[in-house]
Amino acid sequence: MEPDESSSNNTDGYGGTEPGASVCHRRHHRDIRTKSRMRVLHGSSTGGSRIALVPSYHQKLLPGWSQLRAYTHTDRGRRAMGWIVTLAVTIFGGLLRFIRLSSPKGLVFDETYYVKDAWTMLMTGEARDWPKTIHGTAVNALFAAGQTDNWLPQAENVVHPPLGKWFIALGLKLFGGAGNIAAWRVATAAAGTIGILLMCRIALKLFRSLPLAALAGILMSIDGLGIVMSRTGILDIFIMALVLGAFLCLLNHREWALAKLTAYADAHHVSPQTPQNSRSLAGPSVFFSWWRLAAAVLLGLSCGIKWSGIYFFAVFALISVLWDAYNRHTLGYRFWFASAVIRDGLPAALYMVPTAALSYCATWTGWFIHPDSYMHSWAEAHPGEGITWLPETLRSFVEYHRQMWQFHVNLSEPHPYMANAWMWPLQIRPTNFWLSESAKGTGLCAIAPGSPCYSNVTALGNPLLWWIGTLCALLVIIIALVDFASRRGDWRIWAVLAGWLGGWLPWLQYLNRTTFNFYAIVLLPWVILSVIYMASWLKAQLKKRAYHVIVGIGVAAIVLTSVFFFPLWTGIPLPPRALGGTYVAVQLDLRAGTRLLPIAGFRIGAANIRNC
Repeated sequence: MEPDESSSNNTDGYGGTEPGASVCHRRHHRDIRTKSRMRVLHGSSTGGSRIALVPSYHQKLLPGWSQLRAYTHTDRGRRAMGWIVTLAVTIFGGLLRFIRLSSPKGLVFDETYYVKDAWTMLMTGEARDWPKTIHGTAVNALFAAGQTDNWLPQAENVVHPPLGKWFIALGLKLFGGAGNIAAWRVATAAAGTIGILLMCRIALKLFRSLPLAALAGILMSIDGLGIVMSRTGILDIFIMALVLGAFLCLLNHREWALAKLTAYADAHHVSPQTPQNSRSLAGPSVFFSWWRLAAAVLLGLSCGIKWSGIYFFAVFALISVLWDAYNRHTLGYRFWFASAVIRDGLPAALYMVPTAALSYCATWTGWFIHPDSYMHSWAEAHPGEGITWLPETLRSFVEYHRQMWQFHVNLSEPHPYMANAWMWPLQIRPTNFWLSESAKGTGLCAIAPGSPCYSNVTALGNPLLWWIGTLCALLVIIIALVDFASRRGDWRIWAVLAGWLGGWLPWLQYLNRTTFNFYAIVLLPWVILSVIYMASWLKAQLKKRAYHVIVGIGVAAIVLTSVFFFPLWTGIPLPPRALGGTYVAVQLDLRAGTRLLPIAGFRIGAANIRNC
């Protein structure tokens, strides 16, 4: 495959260059950047015509404008602006996640498992079982009311690794304990906010465009699935944050490897134009970097949240090796694919796999050090069973994992909110986390005082964003096939498709398993990257005005859709029907099935609410 030599892959979109670009190329752009905007006035003098340079209009109105503008065109200034925009977008998204974090004032959906587990882990070191009721009162209601010490002495059979619950426990520890409802969710809100920051940085590295990076962060900030999962004390948002961090580390590894390979190629006169028999056979090895090691740690920790993190480890590791191969190919190295696999990929696997495995095992430290943890003494009670050559504790650990595996692969109990993986990209069946009758006249119910009033939290992504993102992902695949047929390539396509391959495709083998729409939170960043990639592609294909109109209309429509659904994401009280013309398109029919129909009007139902 021949490399794509378009300038979009070599420049950062606002004056910078990617590592590996030629010195002359960088110097050329630097010279252009250093030219200040001046107006030229032509006049006459006794000696002939005279040209005078005077400050521009902006310089007159804003003292120091020219210096500031010149600074933003330096390498240091661009880095500063990148961080300023990133932090501004992150703060915006953080406000949507942290404001009214204590609402709803009760255990929302699976918080009944994870928050209570986290609290007992903090109090006793291990997750403990809980009764359903105490003296006829539901223990969840008592817990929300502040009676948080009703756990049973025996350890609970938990079917997910403990790290996510330790994150929740840290929030409980730092922010007032289980008596503070906001403390239940502060860890997930922080993870969702960090995810926005990482999204901005990843988009900036991929597309070298500050406006596109800002757009990626804004879309991440206003998506409903991201908002709901950040405001609920359950696990999946932690996987998203960790795999995003790992992906950013691998992008940094790619830049480091490209710089090293480029320096070697320049020193040894290696280029695509060099005859094959004159090229270097291999070049330097780039199998190890601290970035790649950090990625292995983060991916191991993601498996310590849920086992689905292992899919990301496999896909990301493979794509990282393909990036090394692509870099060798574009620079003109001989035997580029074999070198990438043998000299980079295999040695990288020899330390990345053990590192990820050790990171995962470290998340179980509490289980190892507490003898009363669940199944800790299984080997002692079952001599001769399991893997007998292992020490007793490890034999119990392995058997516990075998039973966890059996639970997950055999989980097929019907549930009103079941959503198979094929439904996730279109958000066809959202999960209703919470529905409670509210006092009349509160929230948006004030515009319909005679109507019943309900507070609702629905794990539903912005429908328009997800539909557009799914379409863009299909278009990215078509572009990749066309590039392959024409012997061109764009390494960024694999970055855009990485999350789809690791966060969605493996789930298609479990169509009979009980799965839910909110599992798709790990897919959200790559839905957005698909949109941003197509926006970048359109920018290169269209005139500036047409590009701005198309992107502007699309972004405005997505933002308005988020505004429309925001009450359904954050528990703001609203009436169920035709809200004085404001929510005419929204129907909360308590007897209907939960399904978001991809039709105009966004008709949404809330099924079996009474059974939640």
